[in-house]
Amino acid sequence: MISRLILSASLLSASLSASLPAAAQAPAAITTDPAHTATNPAAFATFQIPSHGAQLNAIAYIAPGPGPHPVVLLLHGFPGNEKNLDLAQTIRRAGWTVVYFDYRGSWGSPGAFSFTHSIEDTESAIAYLRDPANAKKLRADPSYTVLIGHSMGGFLARYVAAQDPSIKAVGLISAADMGVDMMQSVQPPQQKTAIATLAAGLADEGMAPLAGCTPESLAKEVATNAAAWNIPALAPKLATRPILVITSDDGLAPSNDAFVEALHKAGNQEVKTIHMATDHSYSDQRIALEEAILEGLDHLQQK
Repeated sequence: MISRLILSASLLSASLSASLPAAAQAPAAITTDPAHTATNPAAFATFQIPSHGAQLNAIAYIAPGPGPHPVVLLLHGFPGNEKNLDLAQTIRRAGWTVVYFDYRGSWGSPGAFSFTHSIEDTESAIAYLRDPANAKKLRADPSYTVLIGHSMGGFLARYVAAQDPSIKAVGLISAADMGVDMMQSVQPPQQKTAIATLAAGLADEGMAPLAGCTPESLAKEVATNAAAWNIPALAPKLATRPILVITSDDGLAPSNDAFVEALHKAGNQEVKTIHMATDHSYSDQRIALEEAILEGLDHLQQK
């Protein structure tokens, strides 16, 4: 009797398994390390990127194989506590070389931190990659560069890409407007109060990893540059390039939605949006975030 019950249970289990859809399989770049080779293995490099008299601390995750490999420049947020280096590892396993650096005045890179300096530093990093000697050292193809930025890094990615038509695509992860939208809507009599409000918000984010600035100096910088940094106004310059916009439940979705609407009005047919029910660091959606980024990069290479 027991043996017949076991056999019946086994047959039922097999029948149910056959009738259920197969679970979605994670991309190999998430689950599988590349095969080790003696020549041109996956590698890690540390170096400095020159930018306006400073030497920025930088690291590279170099993809296996002789290359040259397409490049992701991974831009961290404000102040950069979440560095997203798990994404760097995954993207490398997918065959890309990934470069990460710290802006002037952040996380030990010399100089004074500011949003303007961070824009300049991102441009300096791109210039570094375009130097043939550096590209060869990193097995990188600088003509195929994608900017991926989280939070403030998203602010930098879309602004710099808008000024540089050679950037292939942009990935935004909870891109922040850094108070630009608020400052644009403020009339001069209320600007002092708006600056104080923005400074308090920046202070809450944490200033300890940053040097040469104060919350007040950064808020004043946003007020001064609000018109030049108008985010929807960047859309026409990005109308022909793939843009991936990922948002979460951190309050930044509305400004990203407005940017997406501006992209559509500018005629961009290659905008993909994804919303995840999680926090600003995507704390319980890291694998989903990796899958979204990998899918976007894979789609880009298939074009």
